[in-house]
Amino acid sequence: METLGVIPARYLSTRLAGKVLLEIAGKPLVQHVYERARKAKQLDELWIATDDPRVQWAASSFGAKVVMTSPTHTSGTDRVAEVVRKMKVKQVVNIQADEPLVAPAMVDLLVETLKGEPKEVGMATLCRPLRRLVDQKDLTNPHVVKVVMDLKGYAIYFSRAAVPFHRTPSSFKSPRYFKHLGFYAYRQEFLLRFTTLAPSPLELTEGLEQLRALEHGEKIRVVQSPFDTVGVDTYEDLEKVRRILEKN
Repeated sequence: METLGVIPARYLSTRLAGKVLLEIAGKPLVQHVYERARKAKQLDELWIATDDPRVQWAASSFGAKVVMTSPTHTSGTDRVAEVVRKMKVKQVVNIQADEPLVAPAMVDLLVETLKGEPKEVGMATLCRPLRRLVDQKDLTNPHVVKVVMDLKGYAIYFSRAAVPFHRTPSSFKSPRYFKHLGFYAYRQEFLLRFTTLAPSPLELTEGLEQLRALEHGEKIRVVQSPFDTVGVDTYEDLEKVRRILEKN
């Protein structure tokens, strides 16, 4: 297989338990993610990976292929790695189960970006510009992760803080802030190696798994998405997404 998409769907979410099955516009949240992502042209197959029979039953009811995985995984990345460990696949896309506004083009962009990178680059992800005045709430929200990139588009750092810090008013114009969108494409060999590494100091400090790759000297290609998303972490997020999807 060339490219597999995996939606890791854990039921017992820390901040909003059972959120992947919460109803939005007549469907469970994870069904919106699945139906949107399966329209991506770059995916050969799309699976849902879970550790809970409630998610398994729901996903099977709307026709998704479901893989049961270990309940001991601490991250969606580990769950995705379990799915592909005994497979042969070139690229794997980790599609967050709490992102019901994901656009198929975002998935395609991730895969195309990784395919175009040198073999030593094992990982790609997405970002969106944040406007300092308009998006002030996102800048100060620790649940909205910010990414800083070098001049070639590779990640330098990810943070829950508003980085980079602007020392003088004249520096507000450039560089901009960028919101990290938590979708990832991996080369299979990189993913399997990455998940064997112990959590790193910065990863533990920020609570951001992607920092483990940077601390181990790996490159992460970051590409700007033409679309934004709203991840569902709280009931406020859920209501916001409900308004958007019910309107559409």
